[in-house]
Amino acid sequence: MRALDRKLLRDLRRIWAQALAIALVLGCGVMVLVLATGTERSLRLARQSFYDRMQFADVFASATRVPKGQLAEIAAIPGVAQAEARISMQVVLDLPGQTKPAQARLVSLPEAGAPVLNRPVLRTGRLPDPRATDEVALSESFAEANHLFPGSSFGAILNGQWRELRVTGLMLSPEFVYLIGPGSVMPDDSRYGVIWMGEVPAAAAAGLTGAFNDLALTLTRGASRDRVIDALDRQLAPWGGTGAYGRDLQSSDQFLSGELDQLGAMAVILPPIFLIVSAFLVNMVMGRLIGLERPVIGLLKAMGFTGREIALHYLKLAAGIGLVGVLIGWGAGWWLGAELTALYTRFYRFPWLVYTPGTASFALSALMGLGAVVAGALRAVRGSARLAPAVAMQPPAPPRFRRGQIDALAARFGLRQTTMMILRAITRWPGRALVTSLGVAASIAVLVACFFTYDAISSVIDAAFSRTNRQTVTLTLAENAPRSVLEDAAHLPGVLRAEGALMVPVRLSHGPRSERTVLEARSPEAALVQTLDAGGRTVPLPADGLALPESLATKLDLGAGDRLTVTLLAPPRDSFEIAVTRVIRQDLGETVRIPAAALAARMRMAEQVNRIDLLLDPDRMAEFERAVKATPAIAGTLFWPDVQRQFDATLNENLTRSVSIYAVLGVLITIGVVYNAARIRLSERSYELASLRVLGFSRAEVGGVLVGELMLLTLLAIPPGLLGGYGFAALIAEGFSTDVVRIPLVIARRTYAVAALIATVSALVAALAVRRRLDRVSLATALKQRE
Repeated sequence: MRALDRKLLRDLRRIWAQALAIALVLGCGVMVLVLATGTERSLRLARQSFYDRMQFADVFASATRVPKGQLAEIAAIPGVAQAEARISMQVVLDLPGQTKPAQARLVSLPEAGAPVLNRPVLRTGRLPDPRATDEVALSESFAEANHLFPGSSFGAILNGQWRELRVTGLMLSPEFVYLIGPGSVMPDDSRYGVIWMGEVPAAAAAGLTGAFNDLALTLTRGASRDRVIDALDRQLAPWGGTGAYGRDLQSSDQFLSGELDQLGAMAVILPPIFLIVSAFLVNMVMGRLIGLERPVIGLLKAMGFTGREIALHYLKLAAGIGLVGVLIGWGAGWWLGAELTALYTRFYRFPWLVYTPGTASFALSALMGLGAVVAGALRAVRGSARLAPAVAMQPPAPPRFRRGQIDALAARFGLRQTTMMILRAITRWPGRALVTSLGVAASIAVLVACFFTYDAISSVIDAAFSRTNRQTVTLTLAENAPRSVLEDAAHLPGVLRAEGALMVPVRLSHGPRSERTVLEARSPEAALVQTLDAGGRTVPLPADGLALPESLATKLDLGAGDRLTVTLLAPPRDSFEIAVTRVIRQDLGETVRIPAAALAARMRMAEQVNRIDLLLDPDRMAEFERAVKATPAIAGTLFWPDVQRQFDATLNENLTRSVSIYAVLGVLITIGVVYNAARIRLSERSYELASLRVLGFSRAEVGGVLVGELMLLTLLAIPPGLLGGYGFAALIAEGFSTDVVRIPLVIARRTYAVAALIATVSALVAALAVRRRLDRVSLATALKQRE
């Protein structure tokens, strides 16, 4: 082993505590990168494999009733590779052991064999007999949640008729990887699932014998999806088509894509903070180490070692620290990535989902981690390589100081000498003080952004469940009905108030931009479903015009007063221009609102509803549930208290886990920065501090000089840290928001206070840990340091 390599190992042993602190900070950045990119890759691979093997469709469409003879014409549309028709409808279920009615989407299976597109995977049991009227297969998650297995039976209302259905098998489908009911915000496996039934009995139950109402297409290579969708809409228009849409707007894929986007944002936003702090720390430690080893460097050069060899020696030292950090990050990233992937299996139902991060995430994280520490060491290393042997073997020239404004303040306010030492150390080495403060500020920013998620989610929950949706239950009707149906709903047991809405699929266009969404028409006097402005205040629905969510307004480049074109994707499929009268806040979904009378006038028909919101007497809930099960016109139910409880439970479990992890990362930044700064201050000022002890200052007073300087720098870091935290939270809110969920930028004062307090306490702990070493410093050795 070469002499310089042996020296390298001795140096690492000597500064092991500082090296470990840097490695932990660096490891945090590597861990997040491996965690995010590895989990994202695993989800993408599972999705792509499942989609490709099971022929997941590229385009979806639905209609009221399409004769089967139209399928050949649809398949002949240029760009269509395959077309498959089926029956689909929402049904209400009467499950054993459940008082509340559940619901499911019924999907037909072809008479002969398995579907060509969106092929389900049979997990257990067998497919239902194509002609059996009582045999069905269930989605696996729904069946498991309700303890239904092959051979089990349950009740269902099919087109107004109660039937007993028997389970023959459990299945998974690429179309329902993320299974969520209409109008819901979270999966509820116990209340919503998928039923597969033979085509003949399904068509008979839906009244669609010889016809279909749902369609899936795949496209040829290079085909224009938009052109195919336009042609398909024209083909289905006479048959009550509701507008075709691509895979990116399919409910399951939309949620999954949003999760992948969030993982990508995590990989871009978080790791750079840890890597930059690591580079600062390496620069601090290497600069001090090289400063202390000037005589050694001079001796090495006198012995014939070149400046390049010495520079490479110190770069290898920095790379050694980086290698330890990379290994720590790899291990933690792999473990947490595997845990997160396992957690995803509860929400995303793949036949296989294994954590397979690949080599790219490890290679990229190692490259970035080692690059950060080497970049941090370069400035100090360049200085050592330029030193001539004779110059290096001499102690550096002492800095020249003169009395300044700090000294004038001391004279005016009578500050003690120990206080003056703290202030002078900061003002005479402002660059070093700035690096320490910026490191602590970075940790505060991470903590603010970490705890901000609690504030944001609390705001979403409050807006969605307390201020916007005040109803107890939402009923989805099997088809549009006149507003007089609200009187029937009001007479259901326990109903205190009933309000209706009409949900219509539409396409909004403004110049070259267009978006597909849902138009919600309800009365301006509605009290159960409220509208919030961009500031979160309750506002009435305007008498005319659209209330547009902020996210859609941004996509379409619209503001209040602008006009846009609305194309109805359901009969009568008209288009009209209308003004945007209000931009509203909507954290869940992107539903556009319009007064019911205004839409009815433009559709040239009487007001209709296909959704009913009800306020119920809790004491009569059981009666209401029994009545709903016996009402054929109801295709689905959504109990908002249950949705909120599930939303709270899921988020509390997952959010607490992730926030705890990132809080630890923020604390590690503070400890790493302050500990390294304290060790450097101790080694630099041991002569001064020992002199104070000889002059009669107590250990507490001398230790106060060391700790006081670091705590003052920590306090100075709080304002920029809080400001940086706000900016960091804004990046997270923007990066993690999707078309399904918008993360509002809401930060409570408590969050700022907690972040500042945690960083301050962490800094104090790190400083006190080094302060204990001061008691073990030999006064004689310290005072001989300058001889």
